[in-house]
Amino acid sequence: MFYYIIGYCYDEGDGHMEFAVFIKSSEQAQKLSRIAEKFEFDVWIHGNSGRADAKSLLGLMLLTIENDVKIVVADGIDTTALEKEIEEFRV
Repeated sequence: MFYYIIGYCYDEGDGHMEFAVFIKSSEQAQKLSRIAEKFEFDVWIHGNSGRADAKSLLGLMLLTIENDVKIVVADGIDTTALEKEIEEFRV
């Protein structure tokens, strides 16, 4: 299962934003991957054991066993559409 912090935070040092959602099934992981594929910018999943490209279903599934992972995008990107797309995953 994926757990995310609600909302987003800006990490000035790393220059990225983190989004909070909860993924409870492999079907939802597939849906999140399809959502990420819609965007030209990089969308990452960060967990304790590493990170994966959210556009890669295999990478996403490898992190599904983690309890603390985040959707991460670079700072300065308009993420309004992404935030709307991931709304159903929010905690």
